[in-house]
Amino acid sequence: MKKLLLLITAVSVALTGCTGGIDYVVHGKGDGETVYITETVVEEVEVPVYIEVEVPGETEYGEIWVDSDTQTASVDGVDILWIIDTSGSMYRYDAQLMAGIEAMINALPESGWRLAMMSNDPTSAATESQFPLVPGDDIADALDMYSLMGRGGREEGFDAAYEYLVNNSYASTWLRPDAALLVVFVSDEEEQSDDHMINVADWTTWFGNQRGGSAFMSSIVNVQQADSVCTSVPNPIDIGDRYMEATNYFSGVIVDICADDWAPGVTDAASNVEPFELIELTYVPVQEDTMRVFINGSLNWDWYYDSSDNAVHFTVIPSAHDHVDVAYHYDPDDPYQNGGAMDTGDTGQ
Repeated sequence: MKKLLLLITAVSVALTGCTGGIDYVVHGKGDGETVYITETVVEEVEVPVYIEVEVPGETEYGEIWVDSDTQTASVDGVDILWIIDTSGSMYRYDAQLMAGIEAMINALPESGWRLAMMSNDPTSAATESQFPLVPGDDIADALDMYSLMGRGGREEGFDAAYEYLVNNSYASTWLRPDAALLVVFVSDEEEQSDDHMINVADWTTWFGNQRGGSAFMSSIVNVQQADSVCTSVPNPIDIGDRYMEATNYFSGVIVDICADDWAPGVTDAASNVEPFELIELTYVPVQEDTMRVFINGSLNWDWYYDSSDNAVHFTVIPSAHDHVDVAYHYDPDDPYQNGGAMDTGDTGQ
C-alpha cells in the first residue's frame, strides 16, 4: 500500500500562568500589605499534523504519480476588457487584432462571459458606452464594436483600465463583481500612465485586489529585441516593459505584437481564467480502479476517468480556490501505454 502523507497545520492553544515575576503591586493601608496579581497568557503554537491516506497497490501496479491543480478564484463567469492602443501606428495590426478577438470568442465557454473593447486613452475609456459582446455574438459584432469604439492619442493602458472600471458610469451597468476579470492590453509602444498608475507597483497592487483576487491580465506588445519576430527590430523605447512586468506578476500571457497569429496566446489567456471541469493527466493510468482524487485533502468521488482524452472529469465542479490532487499508478517504462514510444503531446497541467 502506498501512503500519501497530507500535512495539515493545527493550532495548539497553551495556557501559561506567569508566576516568575510580579505583574502588579498594590500597597494597602496601615501595615503595607502587598498583593501579587498574575496574568494568564494564551499562546497559539502551530503543530503539524500528518494524515495517512492509503492508495492501493504500489508494488502491483507501478509507480504513483500525482497531478494537481487549484480552481480559479471565481467560477461565476468572466468579464473581459480589451484595452487597445488607438494611435495611428496601430492600424497595421487590425487584421491580427480581429483574428485574436475571434480566437478568444471561440475559446470561451458557451455561457458566462462578456467582452468589451476600449481605447488605452484614459479620457476615451472613461466615456466608452458600448454594451459588451456576449455568447452568441461573432466576429461581425466585434468588428462593429471596434469601428464604433472611441479613440485617443494617449497610450496609458493602466490609467485607461482604472478610468473604465472606476469612473465610467456605463461600465457599472454590465460589469459583475462576482465574475473573474481579464484585461488584455494591446499596444506597439510602452505603457505611459502618469496619473493613477505612475509605477507598475501601483497597478499590480490595485488590480490584484480586484474581484477578490480573481483578476488576470495579458499583453500583446513589442517584446525584447532578442525575442522579437518583427521584420524591423523595435525601438527600445517602444518595448512594452511595463506591460510585461505587470503581466509576469499575474502569471499572464505575453504575445509578440509582430506575430502573424495571436490566436495561440489569446486562447491561452482565455483558458487561464476559466474554471476547470477536468484535469488532463500527465501519464496514462495502468489501473483505473486504484485512482484517487482529493479535494483540499479529502477523498472525493464526484468524478470519472475518460481514457479517450486521458482526463479526470468532474461531475461536480470544484469550488473557487479548491486544491485538487489526482493520484494514480503509471508504468515508468511505458508511461503513455503506447509500447514505450516517446509521447510528443502536451497532456500535463
